[in-house]
Amino acid sequence: MAKVTQDQEEEILEKYFEAGRILSQVRGEAKDRIKVGASMLEVAEFVENRAIELGADGSAFPCNLSRNDEAAHATPYAGEETVFGEDVVKLDLGVQVDGYIADSAITVDLTGKYGDLVKASEAALYAAIDTVKDGVNTAELGEVIEDTITSMGFKPIGNLTGHGLDRYIPHAPPSIPNRRIGNGNVLKSGDVIAIEPFATDGTGKVYDGTLTEIFQVVRKKPVRLPAARKLLKELEPYRTLPFAKRWFKTEKLDFALLQLEKAGVVHSYPVLKEIGGGMVSQAEHTVIVTDDGCEITTK
Repeated sequence: MAKVTQDQEEEILEKYFEAGRILSQVRGEAKDRIKVGASMLEVAEFVENRAIELGADGSAFPCNLSRNDEAAHATPYAGEETVFGEDVVKLDLGVQVDGYIADSAITVDLTGKYGDLVKASEAALYAAIDTVKDGVNTAELGEVIEDTITSMGFKPIGNLTGHGLDRYIPHAPPSIPNRRIGNGNVLKSGDVIAIEPFATDGTGKVYDGTLTEIFQVVRKKPVRLPAARKLLKELEPYRTLPFAKRWFKTEKLDFALLQLEKAGVVHSYPVLKEIGGGMVSQAEHTVIVTDDGCEITTK
């Protein structure tokens, strides 16, 4: 967190906690809506609209509803009619208050067959949370997460990590590994991080799929084409927060996004899939590091 006065720090922390309180309520209400036969689009829109109804300034990123071998970055497209089947569903949602972010995820097993897989990511999350305190190296978190998941008969997804959170930036340093690494980063009191273990019965690695519905503005740069300029203007309110294609009715949307991506202005987030086709579970909380532990903002 940037250097601020004590009064400013208290105000910022309250915004983090307010975002977390709102997220917690939305997460619980959304979980009850994830059922076989329910519309994925309706659940995503509920999550994004409900946060604003409860006082948030908006979503920190589009609601992710990744199923089965999908690990992350799956969000419905405009007009999508897909319904949940007997799926293993990862609900990953973010809420922002004045740009200060809460990020959390749960796994809902609609098959009734993957309870142990769900427990593995949850157990790893809480084991890592119990390890967090001022002065702890993130490599220790990776070790705890990997050991917990493997002790339950599964594999961590090694090329996915947790992350820091900063104002309007949902993926900031430091990375929080989900496996053993050589060198990590030392956590300090006041750091805001999202810990998110992924467990799988597959290979333990993800790759970029072919579907992409989530994008993010990553740099400012003049663009020549009118369609790209118009879209960039529409994206200004989101600053550096990710957005979904379905949030826009812009003409030539795909063309404009392609041009912005080619120019390095926009980054795309393809759906991430387990390389071995394995089932994936995810659990995530946002925590603020303290001298002797941490506080969960999204509990």
